[in-house]
Amino acid sequence: MRGMADFDTCWSIRVYYEDTDAGGVVFYANYLKFFERARTEWLRSLGIEQLELARHTGMIFIVRATALDYLAPARLDDHLTVKSRIERIGGASVDFHQEAWRDAPDGSSELLVRGSIKIGCVGADTLRPGKIPMNVRLAMQSAAKVATAAAGEPARPAAA
Repeated sequence: MRGMADFDTCWSIRVYYEDTDAGGVVFYANYLKFFERARTEWLRSLGIEQLELARHTGMIFIVRATALDYLAPARLDDHLTVKSRIERIGGASVDFHQEAWRDAPDGSSELLVRGSIKIGCVGADTLRPGKIPMNVRLAMQSAAKVATAAAGEPARPAAA
């Protein structure tokens, strides 16, 4: 298992009632929301606002594939930390590894969910694959230790 230093960013969230199902457990799809928020806040911390990116470059990021492993449940009022790292940056795609951990008052933590999220860069109007803008690529590369794939790799938009 990799250590904390292997992650590019951490983002904290508290589990609210709206995040849970009738059994008081975090609804499985909400981990995708938590992971999305963590990636968005990481980009924001790098000075990349997604709305501005779309306005200035016409490019947006979309999720093209996900795979999650659910290991243990989170419950109401749990404090979670979402850890994220870039596994690979391609010409038009970014592969993330993300994990959700429950933080205990004694300082220990438990891995709850881990996943692979593949992001594609596409034109906002056409949803056709396009290159990640250079300023975004450089910001991501400077903040992460990743292997960069060959430029120009096409991303496939998620199916509707």
